[in-house]
Amino acid sequence: MGRTGTTRRGDAGPSRRGPLRSAVRSNIVSPVRRCSRTACGRPAVATLTYVYADSTAVLGPLATYAEPHCYDLCAEHSERLTAPRGWEVVRLAMDPASTRPSGDDLEALADAVREAARTPSRPEPPPGAPMPRRGGADPVEVARRGHLRILRSPES
Repeated sequence: MGRTGTTRRGDAGPSRRGPLRSAVRSNIVSPVRRCSRTACGRPAVATLTYVYADSTAVLGPLATYAEPHCYDLCAEHSERLTAPRGWEVVRLAMDPASTRPSGDDLEALADAVREAARTPSRPEPPPGAPMPRRGGADPVEVARRGHLRILRSPES
């Protein structure tokens, strides 16, 4: 007797191709955040957040960084947004000028970086004066790697 003519595909066991081989590879990663809607590749301009306790959908300016439970939307999808029946949509004003840091913001950031870069300095005692002690001796620096230091107490 011969075979019945039915063949099974998949009897060979699991695929030999792992998940990384079947994935599409791309060397280009866009820093621009895209709209969260399926098949929409336009740049995002607004962020949608749901407040389930209040049955409210809040649509505001694009968030500083992407969060897991927020949705970035393009201009078209943010304009056409509707909420489920019984829900309220709160649209926060989107000022295009507020999305970019102002000159004051950049100056304040530069001042903060300069201040953080300064090392706190203790006033040097006059020559020949005994070193001041605070309840115990200061730790001794043993090694340094970048901004990290290894300190040892003077007793050890």
